[in-house]
Amino acid sequence: MYSQFEQAPVLVIGGLGFIGSNLARKLVDVGARVAVIDAMLPNCGGRLFNVAGYENQIEIHLVDLARPEGLESILAGKSYIFNVAGRVSHLDSMTHPIADLDANVLAQINLLEACRRHAPNATIVYASTRQIYGKPIRLPVNEDHPLRPVDVNGVNKMAGEAYHTLYHDVYGLRCVALRMTNTFGPRMRVKDARQTFLGVWLRAIIENRPFEVWGGQQLRDFSYIDDAVSACLAAAVCPQAWGRAFNIGGSPPISLLELADRLVMIAGDARYDLREFPPERKAIDIGDYYADDSRFRELTGWRAEVSLDEGLARAIDYYRQNLRAYV
Repeated sequence: MYSQFEQAPVLVIGGLGFIGSNLARKLVDVGARVAVIDAMLPNCGGRLFNVAGYENQIEIHLVDLARPEGLESILAGKSYIFNVAGRVSHLDSMTHPIADLDANVLAQINLLEACRRHAPNATIVYASTRQIYGKPIRLPVNEDHPLRPVDVNGVNKMAGEAYHTLYHDVYGLRCVALRMTNTFGPRMRVKDARQTFLGVWLRAIIENRPFEVWGGQQLRDFSYIDDAVSACLAAAVCPQAWGRAFNIGGSPPISLLELADRLVMIAGDARYDLREFPPERKAIDIGDYYADDSRFRELTGWRAEVSLDEGLARAIDYYRQNLRAYV
């Protein structure tokens, strides 16, 4: 699968963030010629430390796609574009909806228009989210489930995905969208809960503080970052995926309380407090969610390979060594 990336000119948008930096590093490892774009927006995940050791092998551009300058020359000649940028905080989207709109809608249109003109033959993989489904009416959730997001971020991500599909249908851009579940692992944001609650839990463990579990009965599935990266690469080299959207799942579903117990067991010295769900969070929580990703697996042969316990152990180890760079 990876031979197709050898010496290929590749662009990772959001390439200094969590998923993007792991993608960029993997692409360098398999021989691609890698450039990244990142806006380094406050309260998002971008940081130069995420590509530490790879700086001389990655071409870095600091560009905000909501107000792009010089994007044409960066896009020209690229074979693959991994579009994993955007704001991800659900609560922030409700208090700052215009900022979320800029990053998750305006920036996507700017990119697609630039691709239409300057990179019409590139394959574009867009990182969508399971949040666009809203509160599931049936489980597991497959791609035919209704789309009814519960917050501004979900609405804007749904629009971003729809624009990618539209530009495929109308202009022939080779776009594919991946609806990611809860992705975790090294280089995720742990400073606060803007990216995922699991980051806050990990930080508390490393700092020897109890973490808070809200409610605890919600079921979730979790995707380790290496599996999410391999899904992006599999989508990029599968022409049958163009113009379509696919779920990307991970571990078997687990309750948050069970997840907390797993972390305590793996970390060895962790502890947590069980709390009531804060009202402002509960209002936009989707309840139980786990994905049916069989459609993508059957099409590409991809499958999640890192178990939940192994992924949690790797993440704990990474932040025990590197927490200072993330807080």
